Amino acid sequence: MTASTLDATAAAPLVPGSDATAAFRAAYENRYTWEPGFGGYRGRCVWEQDDRRVEGSFTVGADLKAQVEGIDDPEVHKAVASQLWEVAIHRVRRSFEQTHGENTFTAGDTDAVGTEVIVGGKGAGDRYRIKGDVVTMVHRHIHGTVVTIFTESTIDTGHGYLSRSYTSRYADPTTGEPKGGLSRFTDTFMPLVEGGPWVLSERVVESEAHGDTPAGRQVFRFEDLTPLS
Repeated sequence: MTASTLDATAAAPLVPGSDATAAFRAAYENRYTWEPGFGGYRGRCVWEQDDRRVEGSFTVGADLKAQVEGIDDPEVHKAVASQLWEVAIHRVRRSFEQTHGENTFTAGDTDAVGTEVIVGGKGAGDRYRIKGDVVTMVHRHIHGTVVTIFTESTIDTGHGYLSRSYTSRYADPTTGEPKGGLSRFTDTFMPLVEGGPWVLSERVVESEAHGDTPAGRQVFRFEDLTPLS
């Protein structure tokens, strides 16, 4: 496993206005996903914030549904289950055609983050940036809000990349006003068995203050991980 900070010089950028489908597809297909037939796994879960520490157990089934037990605090229970679900849903292998078959992709400008990919068709309004074979920025409209994610470093599993550190911010799609503070994520992954599948072992989430919501730091740890099958 090797880590990259994404600051290496990328290949020659696409010409603005040109078709970016092939380049975006290469980056999309380079994401790490679980092999078909993924059987699920279980382990202990630990949540930490300030001087609080809560422990429980969890199972992620072959259906990718997460079950968390032993955590009575409903907010902590929801937070742990949410992280497990979010990780699992991003490991689902869907073909490029399934996900983006109704979209078009046009190259925009190129900056330090990467080359802009402007989406047309069904996903019109969404934008990405790519550097080499990595998606370095996502700007998507989801359920009446806009989320913008910048990937700062990645992990090479040998079978695709995983994001190691990245930021996320939600905003109003009309005004662009932030909905909450910027969140910074630092993820650690490990192979469940030799050769994979790779699963999350730790996630640190640091959130900036916004309005009446103070800054915060949460740590999610997933330990004693074993496959279900």
